[in-house]
Amino acid sequence: MKKYFWTLILLMGGLGLSYITMAQTPTDGLMMPKGDICFLLNYEYGQFDHYWEGETLRKNGTIAKVQRRTSLVMAAYGITNRLNAYVGLPFVSTNSTTPNGGKFAGTTGIQDLTLGLKYEAFRYQGEKGEWTAFGSVTFSTPVSNYLSDYQPYSLGIGAPQLAWRGLIEYEWNNGFYLRGNGGYIWKGYTEAERDYYYNDGSYFTSWMDVPSAWIYEAVVGKWFMDKSLRVELNYNSSISTSGDDIRAYNAPQPTNKVNMDCVGVFAQYFFKKPKGLGLVASYSRVIDGRNAPEMSSVNAGVTYQFGLFHPTN
Repeated sequence: MKKYFWTLILLMGGLGLSYITMAQTPTDGLMMPKGDICFLLNYEYGQFDHYWEGETLRKNGTIAKVQRRTSLVMAAYGITNRLNAYVGLPFVSTNSTTPNGGKFAGTTGIQDLTLGLKYEAFRYQGEKGEWTAFGSVTFSTPVSNYLSDYQPYSLGIGAPQLAWRGLIEYEWNNGFYLRGNGGYIWKGYTEAERDYYYNDGSYFTSWMDVPSAWIYEAVVGKWFMDKSLRVELNYNSSISTSGDDIRAYNAPQPTNKVNMDCVGVFAQYFFKKPKGLGLVASYSRVIDGRNAPEMSSVNAGVTYQFGLFHPTN
C-alpha cells in the first residue's frame, strides 16, 4: 500500500490548467463586444479514488478519496470586437480521506496567474448557418511558492505554461453548433525538493522538465430559449510529447508522461433581468489516461457582463 500512497502524491502534475467555465473563454465560440467586461466567480470540486499507473488502472488502498476544491476569479474584456483579453487567478484547497475515516493533510493557497488573448480571424454567414474561426494564446505562471512535488495535494505543477490553440465553429440557423480546437501547451521547468531524480537516466539536479502536450477538444451544442440558454457536450484530450511512466515501487514525479481523455457537459443561462447576469455549470470525468487520476469534477459559477465605458447592448 505504501507504493500506491506515494504514487498518488504526484499524479496530478500533468493536469495543467483547470477547465474553466465562463461566459467567454479562450476556447469557446463567443466574443466580447468592444468595451464590455465580464466577471466570473466559479467553484469547482473534484475527486478520485482510482488512477492509472502507466496504462494500468489501480484503486488506491491507502487513500480512499482525494479531494480538490478550486475557487476562481476571472475576467474577460473586449479590447476590440475581434480581440478579447482574459485574466484569472484560482485559490485551491486539497485533502484526502482514508478508509478508516481519517484525512491526510492537504494544502491551501493561491495557484497560478493566467493571462490570455483570443482573436476572431474569420466569420462567414451562409444560407444555412455561420462559420467562425479563432486563434488564442494563454500564459500561466505560479504566483505563490507552493511545492510542486506535493502531488496530488500541490496547488499546481509549479511551472510556467504557454498554450496556442486554433478553433473553428459552425452554427446552424436552428441553434445547433459544432466546435473543434487543437493546440499545443509548452510547459517549463519546476523545482523539486531533492537534488537527484531518475527519468530514463540519472539527473543530479532539483530542476525537472515538465513534459509539454498536444491538446484537442470537440464540442456539440445548442442554443435554447431565444439564445438565453446554451448546452454543450464536450470531449477533451491531452497527450504528452515526452516523459516516463511511474516506476514500480517508486514515487511518481513531474517528468512522467500524463495523457488524459475527458468527457463532460456544460450549461450556461443568461438572465433577461437583471441584464448581464448569468449562471454556468458543468460536469466532467476522465475516462481514460496514462499516469493520471480517474478524476470527476463539478463546476458552478455566476457571471456578470456590462459595458465598462458605455452601456452594453
